Amino acid sequence: MIIFPAIDIKDGCCVRLFKGDFGTVEKVAEDPLKTARSFEEKGASWLHMVDLDGAKDAVPRNMGIFLDVARNTSLKVEVGGGIRSMETVEAYLSGGIERVILGSAAVKNPELVRTAVREYGERIAVGIDAKNGMAAVEGWLDASTAHYLELAKAMEAVGVKTIIYTDISKDGTLSGPNLAELDAINQAVSCQIVASGGVAGLNDIYALKKLNLYGVICGKALYKGTLRLEDALRVAEEE
Repeated sequence: MIIFPAIDIKDGCCVRLFKGDFGTVEKVAEDPLKTARSFEEKGASWLHMVDLDGAKDAVPRNMGIFLDVARNTSLKVEVGGGIRSMETVEAYLSGGIERVILGSAAVKNPELVRTAVREYGERIAVGIDAKNGMAAVEGWLDASTAHYLELAKAMEAVGVKTIIYTDISKDGTLSGPNLAELDAINQAVSCQIVASGGVAGLNDIYALKKLNLYGVICGKALYKGTLRLEDALRVAEEE
């Protein structure tokens, strides 16, 4: 199982939100590159980055920061937030980003997902963020009428290989991941599932590993010190 330490960017700073609420922005680190390098030094091979300004504004706002991290570390960087066009997808992937995450586009513009997957294959992931089982879009500000499992199956049908699943009610809460929904989506599709939201400590890593998930994103727990990255990596790599 892959551990993805997370860096969310708003106004150029590393921040965390509580349940996706932009009114709860909390700055957790000063320098994105320095933060990424600290994760790299502790043994991470991947990094999950989100452009929160981009997610809200529907256009990339912090691309320079993400490309800087990709170019100046050995980390494989995946990026989401505000990616709504092939031009943006291409700019990221040609600039050194390993994988691009399409979120709102999966609901609002499935043709973009189809085109991106045809062009770039496994370098395209889809983020499904749900409230009460229904997918949310536009930086989690709007709910859609798409049930998360139906959306996952639709994404699988167009060739998406990796899905990042977030239960918004868990995100940033340190209250544990939604194991039931993660298990359900992992059983429903053949895609690689990455768990996001709610991870608080090592017990959560053990529980997620038992579900045979592809990966888990760790954010607030790392910044608050309730989870050590080295410990998470060790458990994830155990046979």
